[in-house]
Amino acid sequence: MKEPKTYFIRTYGCQMNELDTEVMRGQLEKRGLKWLENEAEVDLLIFNTCSIRDLAERKVMGKLGLLAKKKNSDQIVGVTGCMANAKKESLFKKMPHVHFVLGTNDLHTLNDTLDTLLATGSKGIGIQKHFTEELDYIGAKRDDKLKAYISIIRGCNKYCTYCIVPYTRGPEVSRAPEDIIQECKILASKGYKEITLLGQNVNSYGKDNASFNCLFHDLLYKLDAIDGIERIRFMTSHPVDITRQLMEAIRDLPSLCEFIHFPVQSGSSRILKKMHRIYTLEQYLEKVALLKEIVPNAALGTDIIVGFPTETHEDFMETYKVLEHIEYSVAFLFAYSERKGTPATRFKDTIPEEVKQERLQMLIQLQDGIYKKQRQALIGSTQEVLVERASTRNPHLLKGRTRCWKNAIFPGDASLIGSLASIYVDDFTHQTLVGRKVEEPLSLIS
Repeated sequence: MKEPKTYFIRTYGCQMNELDTEVMRGQLEKRGLKWLENEAEVDLLIFNTCSIRDLAERKVMGKLGLLAKKKNSDQIVGVTGCMANAKKESLFKKMPHVHFVLGTNDLHTLNDTLDTLLATGSKGIGIQKHFTEELDYIGAKRDDKLKAYISIIRGCNKYCTYCIVPYTRGPEVSRAPEDIIQECKILASKGYKEITLLGQNVNSYGKDNASFNCLFHDLLYKLDAIDGIERIRFMTSHPVDITRQLMEAIRDLPSLCEFIHFPVQSGSSRILKKMHRIYTLEQYLEKVALLKEIVPNAALGTDIIVGFPTETHEDFMETYKVLEHIEYSVAFLFAYSERKGTPATRFKDTIPEEVKQERLQMLIQLQDGIYKKQRQALIGSTQEVLVERASTRNPHLLKGRTRCWKNAIFPGDASLIGSLASIYVDDFTHQTLVGRKVEEPLSLIS
């Protein structure tokens, strides 16, 4: 087996997986490998996987199956991420052409695993349950030069009954605040304007290590003080750990965007108990009301699962009413699918798939109407937009996002990319605001 010269990583799943891919790219390019988009031609092909939903796993297994048929004996194939932790050695049995399997807590061993494979031909596997060694985030290969993901905590201690994450990523482990601050300062010096703090539950930051003397809201104040970082976002959150101090930080810190992911999952307290969400609907709504009181202009995002085992029509309608009442700015809506290895597999899933899909479509239609209503209300307002890039269809149009996650497009010169622009909203199309810089005349909009 020869030393690889080119590589490609196909990424599935969440922003944490995207960041893990950037870290692996940094390791491989330090080794001298070059990125090549054509996965059929590369010497090293890695699938960085997700196990949250069955569809993601089936996509990966399908891809691996196709590779087996092509029988490219010279290509090194690896599987990393959550699916590696979930399937372990069984991946080698099902897919004998896979050369190594590395879980989310073993990505730092990628080059060592390759060295062993090249020297001995032995297949490598790393599936630690606990995150023990810091990744080289500073050496990560990032394609985006304006926005960066920052890992602040890995793992989860909540053990929702439907979720595989605690079993694939392990318990919560917070990064040292000084390491996070150093990384953000380096990124600011390189011209990065926006950072998104990542964790399965960012609100738990620091609770696992009292020696840090730094909880999530404390960290936000430290990061807000860094010159050059103009926007801070974070995801994802668990409602139980969303505190008054965090709400006050959103109100008081100039760089902290007025958006919080506040996943309800279900509007039924009975279903929430079966999900082990550790709150009732009433407790959830109390926190939402407190947030709106402290930060009146805050936008909320949510995750919702319909068709959880034993969900009745009445349970579903409670969820429908919550969506209708809160009017989330971002909503990720899913039909329940069983994940092997989770406690929810003990519950008999008697809800027909067509019922799940019918309920899902009802929520999607409701949320589409909410999106339209929200964007209609923004016509005539002025919004701050981080200008990210020119449109691929029209280089005279620029694209970006508002502080509350709304897409925006407006005419402008490429010199504005990387800056914050004040945009007057004239219209919207689908989920994109259409506007112009406040000093530009209306005639420039076509």
